[in-house]
Amino acid sequence: MSKTTLTGAQILWDCLVREGVNVVFGYPGGAILPAYDAMLDYPIRHILVRHEQGATHMADGYARATGKVGVAIATSGPGATNMVTGIATAMMDSSPIVCITGQVGSALIGSDAFQETDITGITLPITKHNFLVTRADEVAPAIREAFAVAASGRPGPVLVDITKDAQLGLCAFDWEGAAPDMIGLARPGHSSGVDAVGLINAAERPLILAGHGIMLGEAEAALRALAEKAQIPIAMTLLGIGGFPASHPLNLGMMGMHGEAWVNTAIQESDLLIALGMRFDDRVTGNLKTYAPNARKIHVDIDPAELNKNVRVDAAVSGDLRAVLNQWLPVVTEVDRTRWLAHISDLKGDSAVRDIQNLPDDGHLYAAHVINDIWRMTNGNAVVVTDVGQHQMWEAQYYHHNTPRSLITSGGLGTMGFALPAAIGAKVGRPDAEVWVVVGDGGFQMTMPELATLVQEELDVKIAIINNGYLGMVRQWQEFFYQRRYAATPITGPDFKKLGEAFGIWSATVTTRKEVADVVTRARSERGALIDFRVEQEDTVYPMVPAGADLHKMIRRPSPIAETATD
Repeated sequence: MSKTTLTGAQILWDCLVREGVNVVFGYPGGAILPAYDAMLDYPIRHILVRHEQGATHMADGYARATGKVGVAIATSGPGATNMVTGIATAMMDSSPIVCITGQVGSALIGSDAFQETDITGITLPITKHNFLVTRADEVAPAIREAFAVAASGRPGPVLVDITKDAQLGLCAFDWEGAAPDMIGLARPGHSSGVDAVGLINAAERPLILAGHGIMLGEAEAALRALAEKAQIPIAMTLLGIGGFPASHPLNLGMMGMHGEAWVNTAIQESDLLIALGMRFDDRVTGNLKTYAPNARKIHVDIDPAELNKNVRVDAAVSGDLRAVLNQWLPVVTEVDRTRWLAHISDLKGDSAVRDIQNLPDDGHLYAAHVINDIWRMTNGNAVVVTDVGQHQMWEAQYYHHNTPRSLITSGGLGTMGFALPAAIGAKVGRPDAEVWVVVGDGGFQMTMPELATLVQEELDVKIAIINNGYLGMVRQWQEFFYQRRYAATPITGPDFKKLGEAFGIWSATVTTRKEVADVVTRARSERGALIDFRVEQEDTVYPMVPAGADLHKMIRRPSPIAETATD
């Protein structure tokens, strides 16, 4: 086959098109200009962000919403370093993105040239792999391997740093010859410890802990089949929400620091934990010394490094989650576990009913009102992208997700400012979906310039700002553990309604519960909307497991309480 001679910049875009990329999120600059010039000749939609952190979050949101690899692009120096937070966010949450950065000419590397930064060195701990490309003939192999690494096994971010002379240089383009060695990327599965299926069949009080890997491994159907056949209830991690329908009777809800009280109690009382595609994060386990003390433990994960890392288990299985569950299904027996399910139902009492009818109208506007109304009015069908903080936990409690990839949030890194740009990426990836941003007034102010991106791209995204005038979750910790000494947590912001209107977005302010339904209805009819919900300032997320405390030692809402039904 004849080979075409192209510049490194042309090869970059040719490779991206062949990888199925049709959109990138980026910001131009000197060291990446040859690539931007070449881009005009390729069928690529470029989303101009207002800050390179936004580009990485957009690529991340795109990847989480679609399951495809998201792509972000920036120049050298500050352009590249501005991407670091977004790359770390994607790494912690196993999101497949490829970040492409320009670099100074190869002859200048190490000379402290203008806008030179060792971005491969900086990002080495927060990427699955990264590349420094100094010749045009290295571009195709690096891009092809970057996509293979980002999407294979446990997904994650990859960075490709391309010098300016590599972009300008000419070479023969050989697509087939640049194919990555997938054998080197494959990880054969293995099991260790006792027989997992034997533990499942013998258990009287088993519990499945379902994590993000359910969706990453497309194991939703296999999980449901296992749970229904063996009558095993399921607890969800934050990132696992959506992997098993919230409306299913075997779905107990979210576990962990701000999880449901009955879920944490059930974990502590179980005799078997079956951890699927989750990593026993500290926010899930609490004190490891007292975590599920009477339970045998099975852990299935595609990344063998996660097995026995935080929690020692009886059966460790490394491999593709869907394949593992499908191997189990024929030999898992149907066991009558009605006593265990009835006991959990007793633990719930009537507190499992989280609905707007059970939330009082005492003249105050609570975040729970807002989120539960949005859930009802969207019929639970929206893609909700949240930021980090109290509103994130309330969303997990009051918006009931029945479909995969319908909740997009920063879990492992807890990145404030994630929501708005990630929602832009999600909307670009799924243009027919109704996309809502649920964000605090603090996190929103970190990336609110991306409103300009939203408007320039004419994207229909609805924004619900849960505005309590505080850095809410930090304030909650100060309330519980620092005697209400609110150091640096009160925060003022602009008039968000006027701000939205200044950007050309239909906007409104809501201060009472009775306004919520009408304003949300209007927002849904607009092409893009911003609503400033001015909620109760010192509201608190309950229950709460203090950091490092025993999982069952939760702080519960004081009694008498206005919202008895929440925990």
